Formats: sequence, C-alpha cells, structure tokens
Amino acid sequence: MAYAIETDNLTKKFSDLTAVDNVSLKVNEGEIFGLLGPNGAGKTTLISMLVTLKKPTSGTAKVNGFDIHKNPDGVRKSIGIIFQDPSLDEELTAFENLELHAAMYGISKAEREKRIIEVIETVELKDRLNTVVKTFSGGMRRRLEIARALLHYPKVLFLDEPTIGLDPQTRKHVWDYIKKLKEEHGITILLTTHYMDEADSLCDRIAIIDQGKVIVLDSGKALKDSLGGDTLKIETNQAEKLQNALKGMKGVKDTKILEGRLQLRVEFGEKKILEVVEAAKKNNIEILSVGLHKPTIDDVFLHYTGKTIREETLSGKDQMRMRRKAWGHKR
Repeated sequence: MAYAIETDNLTKKFSDLTAVDNVSLKVNEGEIFGLLGPNGAGKTTLISMLVTLKKPTSGTAKVNGFDIHKNPDGVRKSIGIIFQDPSLDEELTAFENLELHAAMYGISKAEREKRIIEVIETVELKDRLNTVVKTFSGGMRRRLEIARALLHYPKVLFLDEPTIGLDPQTRKHVWDYIKKLKEEHGITILLTTHYMDEADSLCDRIAIIDQGKVIVLDSGKALKDSLGGDTLKIETNQAEKLQNALKGMKGVKDTKILEGRLQLRVEFGEKKILEVVEAAKKNNIEILSVGLHKPTIDDVFLHYTGKTIREETLSGKDQMRMRRKAWGHKR
C-alpha cells in the first residue's frame, strides 16, 4: 500500500519541553487522517515539521515520497496548508487573494483564471469572487482558504483545527467540503482537532495524541469498540461510597469519579442500571440521576489518557504561545 505520509520516530524539543515525542505513523493515500488531542498536545508542532516549517530535533518523515530533510521543496510543492489562524488579506477580493497565491506557486497566467474558477466552484463561492474578504463570514473565509490551498493541485492537504471558532451549522458545512475533497478529488487530508465529534464524523482513522505521544491509533469505530461496553454516569453525593460498594460487581469493567459523578463502564447497560440502583439502596446511598450512553470518542480519550480534553485545555495566552512555537515564530 502506498503511503502519503510516513514518520519515523519524529521528535521536536523546545529547550526542556518535548512537544513531539518519537512519533511513528503511516497515512494512507486518499484517507482523512485525524490527530485528536487537547491544545498543547503536539498536533500543530507535528504538522509544522511535516510541512517543513520546523526542523525535527530527531527522526524523519516522508510526504508524498519526499524526504522532509533531503527534499523540502518537493514536499512544499506537493501539499496545501490551511493554518488555524486566519491568513487571508481582508482588503483584497476573493479573486485577488486566489490570484496572488496562484502567482506565488508559479501557475501560468493562461491557466490561472481557469483554475481559480474551478476551486471557487468547489467551495460554492463563485458569486462572491469579486467581493472584498473583510465582508465574509467566518465560514466563508474558511471555505476561501480551502479553495486557495487547492490551487496548485496538492496531493496532501494539511488542516490545522479547520473549524475552530465556527458555529455548529458552519462547522457542518466545512465538514461537507472536506469530505468532498476526498471523495471527488482523492486528496489525502491530515487534520488536527480537539473536537471529538469532528474526528469521529470526518476521519477514516484517528490518532489520539497527548503530551507529544501517539497514545492509540485506529478507526473511530474500532476505538469505540475497544472499550467493550456501555457507560453509566451516576450523580450522587456519595460517589466514593458507591464506587466502593460496586467493587467486584459482575459486568462492571471500570469505575472513575469525574467532575463529581461516578462513571462506570459496563456490559448491557440497560440491565446493569437496576443492579446499580439496588446496590445503592442496600448501602443507603441516594442516587440523584443515572445516564446511559454508548461509547463515544470522548470515552475513548478518557480511557486511554485518564482525563478529558477539557481538563487539558490551555488558556488563550498559552494557546498563542504554543502556536507561535509550533509554526516557527522565535519570539
């Protein structure tokens, strides 16, 4: 099988911080591959090395068969990048933004306009082609950035948090365009995200990354199936007492207290609720509420890392510092 991206023990250190820690992975041609993790997990730093904006401390990688050390120009010519932070010129029209990018990539003047029309139609913005970008909504700007990244026929597209800051409806529209790129154009897409639903909805495979390491990698379905059961979330004022009371109960695979609630991973959750309620009564424990749900990517992340992404979210200033380091800013 041909791989669009291969990494071999890729590592990046910033002084005493190891941002990416010996990451080895293979991304198949034509798949949507997700790096899922909290802000500061190393996702953006990993991408910055793959697109040759940052040199690894050790290890290597190939993108479209080009070695990131030996042939960085080959890598750059064969990829498209959409950064997390906005990068359009707001004072120019959509056409002018695209024309400038096309010229930078050496697309001939004769082909330029034809290609601009093709990519703008892909993201359904043809009617706004001559409109100044500063009048665009957040979703329209993101779609224009996707169009811009497609101008030079990239084989691999890197998307860093493609829907951050967008409302739910607009996020869904961007997802549709990303799927379209794979289905209609066969483009390999590597995206970073901290949105569980985004990774589950979009990605053929997901790598959960935490503290610079890939913790687990598989399809969303396989990751959820690996948990082997349903989840019960129990609200009670005596969570620890109930946790102890349920120790050894048949069919209870795991127990955690999270945000004051007792969380159980169980077999046949519908039936297990009755047993849990009976055990609580016998121990004079009042249950305030019980919730049952099937495994989600949230549960997968919690299972493999021992925490939720919310617990790992950085402050706004810390996020900015991490992004500046990851994309190569010196200050």
